[in-house]
Amino acid sequence: MRKQWKKLLVIAILLIVIVGFFIPVPYYITKPGSAEELEPLVRVSGHTSKSKGSLSLVTIAMAEANIYTYGLAKLLPYHELEKESDVRLDNETNEEYNVRQMYMMNESKNNAIQIAYKAAGQDVKIKYDGIYVMSVLDDVPAAKYLHAGDLVTKIDGKAFKSSSEFISYVKGKKPGNKVNVEFVHNKKKKQADIELTKIDKKGTTGIGITLVDDEKIETSPKVEIDSEKIGGPSAGLMFSLEIYSRFQKEDLTAGKKIAGTGTISPDGEVGRIGGIDQKVVAADKEGAAIFFAPNDELTKEMKKNNPGIKSNYQEAKETAKEINTKMKIVPVKTFQDAVDYLKNLQK
Repeated sequence: MRKQWKKLLVIAILLIVIVGFFIPVPYYITKPGSAEELEPLVRVSGHTSKSKGSLSLVTIAMAEANIYTYGLAKLLPYHELEKESDVRLDNETNEEYNVRQMYMMNESKNNAIQIAYKAAGQDVKIKYDGIYVMSVLDDVPAAKYLHAGDLVTKIDGKAFKSSSEFISYVKGKKPGNKVNVEFVHNKKKKQADIELTKIDKKGTTGIGITLVDDEKIETSPKVEIDSEKIGGPSAGLMFSLEIYSRFQKEDLTAGKKIAGTGTISPDGEVGRIGGIDQKVVAADKEGAAIFFAPNDELTKEMKKNNPGIKSNYQEAKETAKEINTKMKIVPVKTFQDAVDYLKNLQK
């Protein structure tokens, strides 16, 4: 009898432990990820890499927490707990979150290509491709047909030059009217007659989607960036540097392992990112000698909302000191700041 009770007790404990892995908590855990070399991810027709060193983007690993990993994250250094509400937008589904991350990555790539090609004196053009669906309201007729990630190309047979033209056309209709929507879902062309609805308390007519412009970059020579496994916009700066380096005679890396992070705008401004401390740790772990950090300016409003806030560069410097790394932290405000620093490495 005692042996049976012991077996039952062991089984019960195991079941409790296993169930614990599946008990959700409203948090995500982030931790240092890795530094990914960009040379194999970027292809510029006729222009191979001349670098003896490397340029790398840096990632943060993220996972949904359970009761065990939640407790562990409180004990481990550079592991952070993020509330679901701080990671996702209001009422945003997993699918919509992933679509938003991929859109931000694509926008970041487009900006990086524009900046790099213009700086290198190469041909680059922007082509408007349609309306990119970021999310769809649950209780609207469009929810039967459209999904996050779809591309709307025409309304009533009309193509538009921007999302603002699209919105103006739909606003000119009345709730209850139907429009014929041509769109691409999972790479397949489709169309549907969709009833319009009121999308706010003012009675504004709309389809009931959150949308952004979808733009394609046309270049000569052709460039391709493999970012399928990367989400978010924080690799923009490093993508632009890798592309730019392909058109230079000299080795911009001077044989060094260089990592970094930061968004990139169409005019070359490097923007603030989250998790800079974790990225410094990841870059150091991969043996980087130099780390580019956004030298962002903190506004009065940012300081008011978060009195203890620090710039990315400040936080990166402090983290580098904490982990006692020899990796040099370099502040950059613009793409040109980073290029100038790299060119000075040759001297």
